Amino acid sequence: MRMTVPARLVAAALAIGAATTSAQAAERHNGTWSVELVTESGLCDARYTYAVAIRDGEVRALTGDAGTRVSGRVASDGTVGIAVANAAATGTGTGRLDGIRGSGTWHVSSLCTGRWTARRSDARTAQAE
Repeated sequence: MRMTVPARLVAAALAIGAATTSAQAAERHNGTWSVELVTESGLCDARYTYAVAIRDGEVRALTGDAGTRVSGRVASDGTVGIAVANAAATGTGTGRLDGIRGSGTWHVSSLCTGRWTARRSDARTAQAE
């Protein structure tokens, strides 16, 4: 049986650690991002795709489950750190964005682990809010 909720926890905001040292540098990552998770081991589904918005170094989910809590940051150098939780599980992810793409790893408790990739899909969406 595959677990869909835990991977959605991580995907809801993957693209996100360290405090932003400059608001101008953080704006480099502002926008809407498409994030794909691939499970490499564990009980999660094989692949997930989600959308997130980054604004001034903070990440928010554009797709995902209700009741999911997301906290994460993108540092000015693109370093990503994220924590995502719901009633079923807690997940974390780390990695790096370069302005138009990114990649890293994720895990959900002891249930599953994998890698993620991200692509900027619309830079204007998050900036205009």
